[in-house]
Amino acid sequence: MIAGEASGDILGARLMKKLRGKTGGAVRFSGIGGTEMTEEGIRSLFPMETLSVMGVAEVLPRIPDLLARIRKTVRDIEEKQPDTIVTIDSPDFCFRVLKSVKRRGRVKAPLIHYVAPSVWAWRPGRAKKVARFLDHLLALLPFEPPYFEKEGLACTFVGHPVMENRGMKAADGAAFRARHGIAPDRKLLCVLPGSRMSELKRMLPVFREALVKIRANLTETQFITATLPHLREAVEAGFQGLDVTVMEKEKYDIFAAADAALATSGTVALELAALGTPAVIGYRMNAVNAYLAKKMIKTPYVSLPNIILGKGIVPELLLENCTAENLAAEMLKLLTDSAAAQAQKDAFAQMRLHFTGASPSSAAADVVMRYLKD
Repeated sequence: MIAGEASGDILGARLMKKLRGKTGGAVRFSGIGGTEMTEEGIRSLFPMETLSVMGVAEVLPRIPDLLARIRKTVRDIEEKQPDTIVTIDSPDFCFRVLKSVKRRGRVKAPLIHYVAPSVWAWRPGRAKKVARFLDHLLALLPFEPPYFEKEGLACTFVGHPVMENRGMKAADGAAFRARHGIAPDRKLLCVLPGSRMSELKRMLPVFREALVKIRANLTETQFITATLPHLREAVEAGFQGLDVTVMEKEKYDIFAAADAALATSGTVALELAALGTPAVIGYRMNAVNAYLAKKMIKTPYVSLPNIILGKGIVPELLLENCTAENLAAEMLKLLTDSAAAQAQKDAFAQMRLHFTGASPSSAAADVVMRYLKD
């Protein structure tokens, strides 16, 4: 098993735990993983963190090292001769490893990849390319399999990891309000400007300005945000003077307690939808990336709830449309028009029907088990 970043490490650990349960412990693991997979018993070939590089400026100086790690990983696979190979996300590294294994032909194990490339959003030709070397693909979203099946690649929708998050399942909005002295009928707006410093630099100023406009119209609305410890100082500085409660814990309780959320585009949109919290999504990027995005991205929506539902349920204010005026106007609709908020909640309930059944990690383990038995 190979994971190349933190999110893949979590997926890998959950999959390992399910496989151990389904085999009665009669399974051994090797490969590359982080702290989560290490806790489940993997001895990483080298630190997973050495693979986590992003951006051309970071990647270029690391190319010789990354190529060496690809060769080392391929040699390790050939030496161990595993019964099945499962790679998780991180396609830049994982696909190079798998293609090399396939080309060299010294290992006959089936090649399974967990997390389908987003061919529905950009570079659709990747579906045909991965079909040449993969034996099976595990998809997180319900509409993804047909893109790969038409290229002759077996693809199984297993579900999104958000849907088996224990914190989300235990979220209690009413209890959170009671603990923190927030009246049940007081409007509570959750503000989520991003989980990376680069996002905060772009989104905090426009979100701040939007909050000023919202407060001017709804003076009793309480603002709250959930952030990470290393981002707290930047978030507090960005919202200084606006009386925004900044918290590092109880994220999902906050989501469940909020009447609505103003969020930067990302996985958080799916988390909010899973908890039934109406939202407005915004996103800005630099001019070069914005130009490339307009040229390359093929989907009409960027937030996962809209993509899954195939319609614009959650307002998306992107690039030049992501202004304080637009954000505040859409947010005020959700906070003052109960029908608008309920329309999102009803749509989210329909979206959740796509993710019923076995947990994603259990469904993924069932697919891997078929290959192990063969």
